[in-house]
Amino acid sequence: MGWERFLLLWSGAWCAAALVGLARSLAGVTRAQRTVRLTGRIREVGEVRHGASRVGGIPLVVDYPDPATGRPVTVTGDDGRGESVTAAWAGREIGVSLPPGPAGGHRFADAPEPPSRGLGWPSFAAFLAYAGLVALAALRWAWPWALVGGAGPWALSGLWYLPGAVRDRRGKRERLAAADAVPGRIVAVLRDVRIDEEDGSRITTHTPVVAFTTRDGTAVTAHCTAHLADPAGARGREVTVHHTPADPAEFTLDPAADRRSRGWDVALHVAAVVLLAATAAVGVLLL
Repeated sequence: MGWERFLLLWSGAWCAAALVGLARSLAGVTRAQRTVRLTGRIREVGEVRHGASRVGGIPLVVDYPDPATGRPVTVTGDDGRGESVTAAWAGREIGVSLPPGPAGGHRFADAPEPPSRGLGWPSFAAFLAYAGLVALAALRWAWPWALVGGAGPWALSGLWYLPGAVRDRRGKRERLAAADAVPGRIVAVLRDVRIDEEDGSRITTHTPVVAFTTRDGTAVTAHCTAHLADPAGARGREVTVHHTPADPAEFTLDPAADRRSRGWDVALHVAAVVLLAATAAVGVLLL
């Protein structure tokens, strides 16, 4: 089998998979569409155990309404399923999802989630089909098609999301400029170890957990993953937490470093868009 035939079969198979996924979404039978998404409220924040894994997030007791009866249901933790809740305080609203099936259990998320159409996997299948067509065009006609077809859509996508990234950075900067500064303390350091599949080495990740109280008396427990020196030995360290008054989950230990980091993020975004656009332009010129 030649490469052209293989790429045709590849693209056709993934295109069929994307169409099947789209049809399932239109029929409303995807797993994401059958998942019930609710708003829960944290009743109690448990104690974070020093040295434990960060999988599963912060121990919580959460109340949410039963979708069938409307009666309150109380659950404890999520056993590492779903998105980890990384900032918690009593009274905070979080997302609770109930996947279909008797063994679905519950999943937590940092914020209530909107309904999903279940188009994630069909979109990925469409991307794989498109990649095969780009490779086929480069093989059959000319290799610059790989530059045009590969870099062009990514450049357009980056350009589409760039204004939003700039707005997000500006909004975060303005909110942190009016942030409250309160004392905090690193109460635990979570530890996760994984084995590198290539060389078998052990990779250890340390996640400090900070506890602080806002000016209105809200006790917050949150993962602290940035701007903290020597995270492995940070337990017991006193820190200053700068958090936005409206949302204690939005905080930093070093506002200046946070501003620089977000500035670099936007600069890298712009540089990537320019590089991709230039690559696509070179491909057009070489055709």
